[in-house]
Amino acid sequence: MIRSLDQMVEKVLSLKRKHRIAVAWAQDSNTIGAIYKAVNEGFAEAIMIGDPAGIRDVCKANEIDPALFTILSSANDFDASQEAVRLALSGEADIIMKGLVGTDKFLRAVMDKEKGLMLPGATLAYVGAVEIPGYHKLLFLTDLAVIPFPDLNQKVAMAGYAIEMAGKFGISKPKIALIGASEKVSHHFPNTADYSEMCKMAKDGRFHDCIMDGPLDLFLACDRKSIKIKGVNTPVDGDADILLFPSLESGNPFYKALMLFAGGEIAGLIRGTRKPVVVMSRSESEKSKYYCIALSCLMAQA
Repeated sequence: MIRSLDQMVEKVLSLKRKHRIAVAWAQDSNTIGAIYKAVNEGFAEAIMIGDPAGIRDVCKANEIDPALFTILSSANDFDASQEAVRLALSGEADIIMKGLVGTDKFLRAVMDKEKGLMLPGATLAYVGAVEIPGYHKLLFLTDLAVIPFPDLNQKVAMAGYAIEMAGKFGISKPKIALIGASEKVSHHFPNTADYSEMCKMAKDGRFHDCIMDGPLDLFLACDRKSIKIKGVNTPVDGDADILLFPSLESGNPFYKALMLFAGGEIAGLIRGTRKPVVVMSRSESEKSKYYCIALSCLMAQA
C-alpha cells in the first residue's frame, strides 16, 4: 500500500517507463520546474506549448536547459489547450497538463464534443490524493474542480473514479465517507438522500469492493476518537480513505485549506477522459504539480 506521495513517485520510477506530457500555455515557473524534475528523473518527456520566448526565459531564470523540452508555438492559451488535446488524440502525447491557461478554457478544449478527450457518456470529475501531516495515510478527495452540484449519477461516477485511483495505490477495499454536515439524513440537506441510495448500492455490489457510509461529518470520517465520543456506529470507523463531497463549494475550499493552512500536498487528475488530464490551480506549488505529473504517469499504466 502506498501511504505517501513520495512512495507514489518511487512506484512510478520502478515502472521504468517514460510518458509524453503536453503542457498547454507552458510559460509558468512552477509548471516548468515540476516538468523539469519529472524529465530529469526519467519518467517523463515534455512538449511545452505556448510562447517559445517566454518558455525559454523562464527556463533561463531557473537555470534549466530548454533543449530538454520540445517547444511548440501557440498564439494564445485556448489554442495551446486545443493543441495539447490534439496531440493526445493523435497518440503524440500520453498525458495533457494545464499551464497558465484558466481551467474553464482548458476544460472547454478537453470537453469538445468533436475534438475533445471525453469518453462517450462519461462524467468528468476530479480526484485528488492529499498528504496531510495530521493524518496517518493519504486521503482521496472528490470532486474538487469540475461539478458544482453533482447529482446521484455523478456522485456514483465520482465514487467509482476514486475507488479506481485508490486501487492503483494498493488499497483493495477503500473506506468511503460521504461527507455532510452531520451523520443524519435530513430533508434540509438533499444530498443525504443520494447518500442513502449510494449506501444501498454499495451493499448490493454496485461498486467495486469498498466500505461506504454517509452522511458522515469529518470527525466521524477521519477521527477514531470521535467515534467513541459520539457513540455513532459506522463501518468507516474514523479511518476513511476517500472523502466524497456534496458540492464543489465544499470540496474545493476544503482541499485548498489543507494546502494553505495544514501543510498539505496534492496529486490530482481529471477522470472520465481517454488520456490522463492534469488540472492544477495556477497558484499551486511546484511540488504539488510534480506529484500530479507522477500520478498521471501512474494512472496511465494499463
